[in-house]
Amino acid sequence: MKLRALALAAVFAASPAFAQSADAPLRIGVLTDESGPYADSAGPGSILAAKLAVADFGGAVQGRKVEIVDADTQNKPDVAAAVARRWFDTEGVAAVIDLPVTPVAFAVQEIAKQKDRTVMVTASAASEFTSKACSPVSTHWADDTHALAAGTASALSEGGGKSWFFLTVDIAFGAALQREATAVIEVAGGKVLGSVKHPVNAADFSSQLIQAQASGAEIVGLASVGGDLVHIVKTAKEFGVGQDGKQKLAGFLVYIDDVNALGLDVAKGLYVTSGFYWDQNDQARAFAKRFFAERKMMPSKNQAEIYVAVKHYLEAVATAGTDEAAAVNKAMKAAPVDYFGHPASIRSDGRVLYDLTLYRVKSPEQSKAPWDDYEPLKTIPASEAFLAANEAACKF
Repeated sequence: MKLRALALAAVFAASPAFAQSADAPLRIGVLTDESGPYADSAGPGSILAAKLAVADFGGAVQGRKVEIVDADTQNKPDVAAAVARRWFDTEGVAAVIDLPVTPVAFAVQEIAKQKDRTVMVTASAASEFTSKACSPVSTHWADDTHALAAGTASALSEGGGKSWFFLTVDIAFGAALQREATAVIEVAGGKVLGSVKHPVNAADFSSQLIQAQASGAEIVGLASVGGDLVHIVKTAKEFGVGQDGKQKLAGFLVYIDDVNALGLDVAKGLYVTSGFYWDQNDQARAFAKRFFAERKMMPSKNQAEIYVAVKHYLEAVATAGTDEAAAVNKAMKAAPVDYFGHPASIRSDGRVLYDLTLYRVKSPEQSKAPWDDYEPLKTIPASEAFLAANEAACKF
């Protein structure tokens, strides 16, 4: 870290002094879903991940104690916006992280831009965060909709999956996943045989799965998330969809806690794309062991990204010599990212770039221990997973 700071010192020599007084704590706010449908993949685990990152950094930066504060968004943009304003205006919060649910993240990102505060989006997956909604003070760490959909579709199409049917949640997020995947499928010579939408928190998925089964599609793409996705996979098991070898289930945004909740007998064979899996290497396992000791769960990819992002942010504050958002974000983009031993970088539009992996959920017989859930199948290079920078849409 010290060598990196020295190498970049000249870039930030003209940066203003700390936005907060030199003896005030540096506060990072975890704005998350603490009690709702994303509380396992975010929530208390996100807060823990941020605190572990601060502890590993040493607990202070340039003599300032680093504090983690948190609040529950209730998954409502107005609630999240009110918390962010209070944090920025009266409580000295310099940066906000996590932000499940796209409208929540958009609302907080806009306020942070007005207030010159840093935002690190690790949960919401919309690719617009680095195109039409890009900001010089925000970075996007989550596997985005294009990477999840296009990367998964490309990898499975290369493996022979040419015909698809989609079960899609009836919100902008679901439409984006289906749209991105369809474009890749068609370029690869495949075909989408049909699709059916479902409302958020749907009570029953029988009719949708019957249509998917009747389509004869080789792959049923699940453009859904959270409790709905879990419910779909459970119902698919009952109908034999994805269980007989004739059709495969591909989830675009799946968390390890979803698979754990389902159990391997139900989730086996499900295809999952992710930038992080707790058992991917020694560094990930070491982090996961500490996380599990506190939460009795393995970290989700969102929680892992929070750990990486907070450490990278603190290194940037040290390098820039200020918590002023524009200077810190320049430092973040100038420095390489250590993504649990895998190389990563931050593009000028704020997109964090790293390789993803296509996994298949193991059967109970393949699993050697609790949480031994994923079998790696294929690496999806960052250059193939993420959209190219859109300079017309992101003008800063």
